[in-house]
Amino acid sequence: MNFERKKIGEILVSMGAITPVEIKLVLERMQARGENFGSTGVAEGFFTPEALTQALALQFHLEYVDLENFLPDPDLLASLPAGMAMRYRFLPISRSEKEMVVAIADPTDVATRESLELLLDTSLSLRVAVESKIVRLLERVEGTKHVLDEVSEDFKLQLVKETDKGEEVLSIEKLTADTSPIIRLIDSTLYDALNKRASDIHIEASLEGVVIKYRIDGVLYRAIEPLDNRFQGPIISRIKVMSELDISERRIPQDGRFKVRIGRRSIDFRVSIMPSIFGEDAVIRILDKETIASDLQGLTLESLGFAERELVRFRRMIREPYGMVLVTGPTGSGKTTSLYAALSEIHNEEEKIITIEDPVEYQLKGIVQIPVNEKKGLTFARGLRSILRHDPDKIMVGEIRDSETAQIAVQSALTGHLVFTTVHANNVFDVLGRFLHMGIDVYNFVSCLNCVIAQRLVRKICPHCKHEVKYDQQTLEESGLDYEEFRYHPFYEGAGCKECNGKGYHGRSAIVELLDLNDQMRELIVEKVPISQLKKAAIQSGTRFLRESAVEKVLTGVSTLKEINRVTFVEKVETK
Repeated sequence: MNFERKKIGEILVSMGAITPVEIKLVLERMQARGENFGSTGVAEGFFTPEALTQALALQFHLEYVDLENFLPDPDLLASLPAGMAMRYRFLPISRSEKEMVVAIADPTDVATRESLELLLDTSLSLRVAVESKIVRLLERVEGTKHVLDEVSEDFKLQLVKETDKGEEVLSIEKLTADTSPIIRLIDSTLYDALNKRASDIHIEASLEGVVIKYRIDGVLYRAIEPLDNRFQGPIISRIKVMSELDISERRIPQDGRFKVRIGRRSIDFRVSIMPSIFGEDAVIRILDKETIASDLQGLTLESLGFAERELVRFRRMIREPYGMVLVTGPTGSGKTTSLYAALSEIHNEEEKIITIEDPVEYQLKGIVQIPVNEKKGLTFARGLRSILRHDPDKIMVGEIRDSETAQIAVQSALTGHLVFTTVHANNVFDVLGRFLHMGIDVYNFVSCLNCVIAQRLVRKICPHCKHEVKYDQQTLEESGLDYEEFRYHPFYEGAGCKECNGKGYHGRSAIVELLDLNDQMRELIVEKVPISQLKKAAIQSGTRFLRESAVEKVLTGVSTLKEINRVTFVEKVETK
């Protein structure tokens, strides 16, 4: 039995799409063009793309699909990582428990099929369709024509190594050529995470397999179904190679970083590898400085979500000639963004502003920014000492982590500088304990302190699927709201749509708790009165706590009760 496939030219002749004489002409021009038979024949006008695709289907004994009047399944497309279908030029037609039926243009591309089966974690049943029609349908359904430019055939993630002589592009494909499906998996994951506005990528080894998650707007979501555990080692090894970490070391945590170029964008990634009982886990923090820079052009305190009441008071504090402005909150609560918004508002040509950060996340025009480099001995404390010798008017310290940095920052604020900084604490009153624990003299601390802001970020309801809802008595009372007062108040939630990836939220807004230090507050702190007494004095001076700020976001239709209950402690709130 002869299993040899007929040549594509013979099939086209049998179809009546081309003559034997024309085949010779195509072969001659194919040599000159340096392309394959099919591409040359279509480009030179000897046969149509439809005829070529039908011939390929016959050659590989596959079904040809005419997509002219085909209606793709938007839910099936939405279940795929963003950009994947366009990048690999395939159209999902249907999916069952056993396999996914997909239309492709080139059945000869075995590598693409293997990569897709790995990425989708399922077997593929192939159909053949014209490539231009696949692309046109994807553009129409996904509405992402711009994706085509970035994930076309010449799309590659270029790994960039920073050297003393500048940047050097590395070829990781050569270093790990035997794991090309893994390379494609990681590249696709990075690209998909960027498209979905993720701040972090989590790769976790578990009993059910390798789980990949994205943190979007502060919440983790699964990116794809769990992969087989046999891919865990190659995935982590690929990340280690990119980050220049020790591939052989699997028993201790490792930290690294890498930079890639996607088109014209240069993006930094910070990597943390940690051993677990099922293997090593990885967390990749995304620092897309160019996207952040474009966002910063319109960055104001209003755009961050500051309420008018806090806005007026905070603006007064950041314009003081000296002292300390302190922002507190957990990791990822927008502390640095708030400080940069403040610096953007007060920056002028008459004053010098210097920052020291780890890392420099945003780049602002006209401000001197210094990155911490602990390997080289440049710590926050050492950098801050150096800054003071550069005649600054205003200083920003990315984070106060130790008593030495705290001492220098306080002294700087007491000697005529305006110091902006952050510290990890749960609320404005916990900050006091943090500084006292670091051995800072309480009198010096309160003397230099202008204000403390505690902040969190709550997800905003997606404007595209926002709709009104009513809450029952139990829901309102469990959220600290009086049922009689709010039973008829309009509340809102997001139903979930393609704009928000079905989550009902898009973007985040800040909720803040602002304590400005007047003479009465300073005296009470020095006297070390109980926190309850400090809170009463703070309320009298106009402080509104985090929960009150969060409830206001719900009442004005910005966020949901479920979201603010996730971010803040539930407590009774007076709204009148």
